[in-house]
Amino acid sequence: MAKVDMNTKAPNFTLKDFEGNEVSLSDFSGKQNVLIVLNRGFM
Repeated sequence: MAKVDMNTKAPNFTLKDFEGNEVSLSDFSGKQNVLIVLNRGFM
């Protein structure tokens, strides 16, 4: 995995939510806070 420097924008990525819908980080552009939880225990 590539290292991301502090105070830089995160690269865009797309994952499936718990219902199988694709969600991209760019979908939240303009929001002040975005919380991402990656729980690999349920995969």
